[in-house]
Amino acid sequence: MTAVRPDRRTLLLGAGSLGLVAACSREVAAVEAEVETPSQALDLDLSELEERHGGRLGVAVASAGVDAAWRGDERFVYCSTFKMYLAAATLLRVQAGQERLDRAVPVVRADMINHAPVTEKAVGGSLTVEQLMKATVEVSDNPAANILIREMGGLDALRAFYRGIGDDSTRVDRLEPEMNRQDGDKDTITPVQSVRNISRLLVAPDTPLTPPSKALLMRWMTDTPTGAGRIKAGVPAGWTVAHKTGSGGYGPVNDIGLILPPSGAPVVIAVYFHATSASTDAQREAVIADATRLALKALGHG
Repeated sequence: MTAVRPDRRTLLLGAGSLGLVAACSREVAAVEAEVETPSQALDLDLSELEERHGGRLGVAVASAGVDAAWRGDERFVYCSTFKMYLAAATLLRVQAGQERLDRAVPVVRADMINHAPVTEKAVGGSLTVEQLMKATVEVSDNPAANILIREMGGLDALRAFYRGIGDDSTRVDRLEPEMNRQDGDKDTITPVQSVRNISRLLVAPDTPLTPPSKALLMRWMTDTPTGAGRIKAGVPAGWTVAHKTGSGGYGPVNDIGLILPPSGAPVVIAVYFHATSASTDAQREAVIADATRLALKALGHG
């Protein structure tokens, strides 16, 4: 399988992006010590995991000059994992003066679709742009995501965001909830590209996000209660996970983000699993946890 090979500059850790982590300064020093290490692709064989559970699994992982992938260049429906990128795109608009965190946006009954834990309670009132982003990332509120896309100018604007961070392959075609339905290459991403995007936004020293923007995004990704059985379940005790989950309801179960060890370089990871429809949610999440453990092992952790 093709391995992810991010530019080694993307493996430097920007201190601002991990301002919420107590060991931030140690992590920065550890990653900077790796800057002259050429990118090294490691083996990651997840065939047995696929054979045991069925379905199709895509994983990419990178940390401090080494990387590994399984089906890294294959396309997967990304489901709600895109909401992390949507929040980043909105934060860039705030930085550019095109949006304000405290701007109140009306929430109306016509905005409502399934899974609206925050916006449903706000119908007839309003939520700030910051509250909409928080709801989108932390609890994956679907109407909040659609409202943010509308407020930024539609799907073309979100597509332009990806292109602006160097991603020329990710598809942006539909709103929630239609974008979860598998339809060719619509609304798909590759694990390798997702790792590159996360590295660009949250790890690279030349990230377009300012330290305050990165801190907000990292807080939401760390505080989210979702996905306890996914990446979080596959890391050693004492490690921190900043992530965004996504699920399709008919098989796809995903999780992407940063794994932060108590010391040393962060691990960027993207796991997309298109499970069989006969499997349970718990079984699907366990596959992501197992894939995380194997990916960390490939990098020398555990």
